[in-house]
Amino acid sequence: MTQPNTRVARGIPEPSFPTPGSGHDLTRSRRRAQPEVRSLSRGPTEQSRDRCGAWRSLESLACQQLLCLPVGAPPAPAMLSALARPASAALRRSFSTSAQNNAKVAVLGASGGIGQPLSLLLKNSPLVSRLTLYDIAHTPGVAADLSHIETKAVVKGYLGPEQLPDCLKGCDVVVIPAGVPRKPGMTRDDLFNTNATIVATLAAACAQHCPEAMICIIANPVNSTIPITAEVFKKHGVYNPSKIFGVTTLDIVRANTFVADLKGLDPARVNVPVIGGHAGKTIIPLISQCTPKVDFPQDQLTALTGRIQEAGTEVVKAKAGAGSATLSMAYAGARFVFSLVDAMNGKEGVVECSFVNSQETECTYFSTPLLLGKKGIEKNLGIGQVSSFEEKMISDAIPELKASIKKGEDFVKTLK
Repeated sequence: MTQPNTRVARGIPEPSFPTPGSGHDLTRSRRRAQPEVRSLSRGPTEQSRDRCGAWRSLESLACQQLLCLPVGAPPAPAMLSALARPASAALRRSFSTSAQNNAKVAVLGASGGIGQPLSLLLKNSPLVSRLTLYDIAHTPGVAADLSHIETKAVVKGYLGPEQLPDCLKGCDVVVIPAGVPRKPGMTRDDLFNTNATIVATLAAACAQHCPEAMICIIANPVNSTIPITAEVFKKHGVYNPSKIFGVTTLDIVRANTFVADLKGLDPARVNVPVIGGHAGKTIIPLISQCTPKVDFPQDQLTALTGRIQEAGTEVVKAKAGAGSATLSMAYAGARFVFSLVDAMNGKEGVVECSFVNSQETECTYFSTPLLLGKKGIEKNLGIGQVSSFEEKMISDAIPELKASIKKGEDFVKTLK
């Protein structure tokens, strides 16, 4: 005997069960209402939020249908599958919005404190189809661990210098977090002697085996390791200034967070450009250009700026010798890579700050907001209008930046 439809009997409209992609379509419609220029604060969590929103919509509707079933009626298989797990194949396909979501990414230094969480975030992205991991130890284990995650990126680990060429072949993007971390009392310049050699060696391998790839340098001191990378590529005759990036994104992430905390704002909707370099007083947050507009008394502004500049030291001290900023750096690195891949895939209006070859100041390298495109840097958006306080910070940073840049360039001259 047919069970009565209790929803109709109570005058409740009969819901139509959505296809797996419909929640995502709603999310995309909301996103299209936002400004075209990508907020500097939007990063690797953007797609994750979309997926969570789509999944919650689908799950909620499935639960509503399940609760409204007549007593004793079996739930439809579609309802059960919707309540199973968000990583189902159909739903994953609905999140992959472009046929170009097939970036081949390498992480050099993948077994370290930054490399492992960075690799996890990259593995979790639908933008990445192949993830190759390199280090001098433990990469087979890291790769095996990540390979069990139910996302499409194929993961493979490479161990030692003899396997580095195979790791790099065919890569679209190479991220280099390799190097020793800061310890209490150390400056980024204290890292120079060790990390300079590591970065020069890895940059030479990239120049030989994936010269067209986008190179993203996380290894500190970035103010010197970017000039090192550029000079190595020049030596190999494959230098393209539009494809070599110093990842300073953590400075922007911190500035957004600290401003939001002080003003009671959502940090995901705060956008503070940070220019200059990636160490101490060369880190120049442009609070005057913050979106939304914020104002601080001068004493509070000075303290806020100092905290942004010394935030890395804050983490080093808090970890009491056990490491430096690894998790937040992995997040920032992933955000930059996702922005870069989005732009390479043809997405318009993608803007990120990065320490790159520049003509914006008398320094040959300087971080400013960049419009990213299919071939790397599409346009340097420059410094823009700044306050007198910020103008003085820029002036004060120039001598230190010049010295760090020269130090990196001189180092490469000593290499055989």
